[in-house]
Amino acid sequence: MSLLNVFRIVALLEGISYILLLFIATPLKHFGNDPTYVRLLGMPHGLLFVAYIALAILLKPEQQWNKRTFLIILAASLIPFGTFYVDKKFLAPKK
Repeated sequence: MSLLNVFRIVALLEGISYILLLFIATPLKHFGNDPTYVRLLGMPHGLLFVAYIALAILLKPEQQWNKRTFLIILAASLIPFGTFYVDKKFLAPKK
């Protein structure tokens, strides 16, 4: 399996974990007074976030991403649904 495919999987999982954390776990913590899901999702999301950034740095030279593209890819990890956009726009095989 190529490093790019690993990055695509990590990007998908990071995006899903971020959405679950933001839109399910955090509201349950603050409005339902139940921090259980934040505890369950927080660490895996953090690890996936670090892996996403590290893999992006490793792939930059191989993929020949210019500075703008690289910054978009990095910023996408901070925006809900951003990693899905990156996958579609920059990572998926061209048809």
